[in-house]
Amino acid sequence: MLATGAVAVTLEDNADQPLLEPGVGETPLWRQTRLTGLYPADTDMAAVLATFPEQVLAEGSQRVEILEDKDWEREWMQHYRPMRFGTRLWVCPSWITPPEPDAVNLMLDPGLAFGTGTHATTELCLRQLDELSPVGMTAVDYGCGSGILAVAALKLGAARVLGVDNDPQALVASRDNAGRNAIPEQLLPLALPGDIPMDQWSGNSDLVIANILAGPLLELSDTLLRFLRPGGTMLLSGLLNTQAGELCEHYRSRISLSVSAEKDGWVGLVVVCLLYTSDAADDASSV
Repeated sequence: MLATGAVAVTLEDNADQPLLEPGVGETPLWRQTRLTGLYPADTDMAAVLATFPEQVLAEGSQRVEILEDKDWEREWMQHYRPMRFGTRLWVCPSWITPPEPDAVNLMLDPGLAFGTGTHATTELCLRQLDELSPVGMTAVDYGCGSGILAVAALKLGAARVLGVDNDPQALVASRDNAGRNAIPEQLLPLALPGDIPMDQWSGNSDLVIANILAGPLLELSDTLLRFLRPGGTMLLSGLLNTQAGELCEHYRSRISLSVSAEKDGWVGLVVVCLLYTSDAADDASSV
């Protein structure tokens, strides 16, 4: 489509087959894919369609639609509004004046990374952070995305937060959003998983946050526990309520997790009591 003059091309699932979180650099496709091209208004669409293979045209359906002329660079901004989480915390788009200037206001532009506050799992974590009141805590946000949870923790009083993500674009978005909120780089160090200075962070975190997916939460359990100091708090989300039991059972030998909140079928889990024995702590520290 780009070769035929499209200024933008979008690929979407056309058969309810979710691809939840492909790896960095991976571009899997759905069994049925809806392909949308945005063309200048004077484009000869019949000529464009003629460039497609006959088999593609025969097996699929096509529709040409004239779009209303708008300022598309700013149109998407209309869908974001300030949102309140808990009693003190607001997440505000960076181009909107906060409705409560004296509240804890997190100014956000998500960029290309996950995390705007609109998804149920992000909302659960933000509300839990507001309730926890992480004043003076050292924290890790594993899978930081846009940086929304890391920055929220700092705005709510955390002393220092390590943001980790396997997507370099997420680290760029996190740094940008930290800058929008006047967060100095030394308070929010960012790293890819392979670049974490574990000599500084192993066993030193009062709070570990991971809003990712059930599979990675299972696979990364030793890594996440390695950050946590005895008596610390762990906040996990990104899983469905049907997956909570398996995850709690997986962590049971070392920590006790319970469902702290649920929204739209998604749940947040929080440590209610750290059950480290000295042997378990040694096992986690040796990962």
